[in-house]
Amino acid sequence: MKTKAVRMYGKEDLRLEEFELPEIKKDEILAHIISDSVCMSTYKAIEQGTAHKRVPSDIAEKPVIVGHEFCGEIVKVGKKWADKFKPGQKFSIQPALNYKGSMAAPGYSYQYIGGDATYVIIPNEVMEMNCLLNYEGEAFFYGSVAEPMSCIVGTYHAMYHTTAGKYTHKMGIVKGGNMAILAGVGPMGIGAIDYAIHCRRRPGLLVVTDIDQARLDRAASIYTVEEAAKHGVKLVYVNTATTPDAEAYIMGLTGGKGYDDVMVFAPVKPVVEMGDRLLGKDGCLNFFAGPKAAPFMAEFNFYNVHYNSSHVVGTSGGNTDDMIESLKMMGDGRLNTASMITHVGGLNAVVDTVMNLPKIPGGKKLIYTNIDLPLTAITDFAELGKKDKLFKDLDEICARHNYLWNAEAEKYLLANAKAI
Repeated sequence: MKTKAVRMYGKEDLRLEEFELPEIKKDEILAHIISDSVCMSTYKAIEQGTAHKRVPSDIAEKPVIVGHEFCGEIVKVGKKWADKFKPGQKFSIQPALNYKGSMAAPGYSYQYIGGDATYVIIPNEVMEMNCLLNYEGEAFFYGSVAEPMSCIVGTYHAMYHTTAGKYTHKMGIVKGGNMAILAGVGPMGIGAIDYAIHCRRRPGLLVVTDIDQARLDRAASIYTVEEAAKHGVKLVYVNTATTPDAEAYIMGLTGGKGYDDVMVFAPVKPVVEMGDRLLGKDGCLNFFAGPKAAPFMAEFNFYNVHYNSSHVVGTSGGNTDDMIESLKMMGDGRLNTASMITHVGGLNAVVDTVMNLPKIPGGKKLIYTNIDLPLTAITDFAELGKKDKLFKDLDEICARHNYLWNAEAEKYLLANAKAI
């Protein structure tokens, strides 16, 4: 079977190509990819090439398919897995396989599986590690953003606090405690706000900061103060660029006690250091934002490490349980990860999107792999719709959903966009 896919041949060398897939083996599965959301981690892999820990050294001869946040349908199942998986079944994948200690992952390391493709072959180890996950949602894009959401879920579970007089840790954020999400209205920060409000272990106070008022306003229109209050969370948005003595104001919201949990969503030295200063006793700082390159350093107050039990944790990705939780919460209607998506495009848009990702404003860029569509911001639908019926109709659909991407828009796009 032929597939069209975006493959990496080396550092900053991406190519959209059509090629033949081999016949599947008895322990493999043939699948049709429908959607893939573009991750900054893919850009980092392209920027580093074979220096990246997940990218093989021989990609010049054996190029790998990129994209690791994908969702699709099973087409054909090898004999080994025929009792567990069926053709027509929707699926999502947890790419962090950890198979026999290997760093190999779909979207970074494999010739025949990655999200930016029409058809792929799912290798045995994905099923062996229980990383091929059944997905029953209406819209494919939710299955794609389940992976980035799982990273956020994992971040919350990785937070920890000490137990006085004992050498045991209590995992998770402090229930009913003070929490701050710094630089928190990018696509992943938006997801973190959603989870904080709607998970079962919620903070009492949630402060979200950024320096972009437009993005803060958009976040506040999606996750309102009123909605948070319904779930017992006092939500405060703060523009640290315009608020006089912002750090003192943020600390004052706790009555001077400080924050039990601080998450940093930008690899910016002053933001990390402010997070450290905001920590209260036994406070945990999570450095979520992955720097583009080493070294990245910031000062940390070790006086407070010794006397105030301050501590730091970093997370990179989630595990399978985190992804299952993400899928379940979306299925239950407790999470709406559509808030993370600001652009949609077709497979033809992948190369330019990945290569220029840091320069493209907005949140998640969602790719539908079987169509030909330039990467387009949802906010541009209205203007483009003056000349193009496709965008006119998409704008009208999204307007009914607070200008968020949605299942109705996906269905319309897949039925009416130009095939690639």
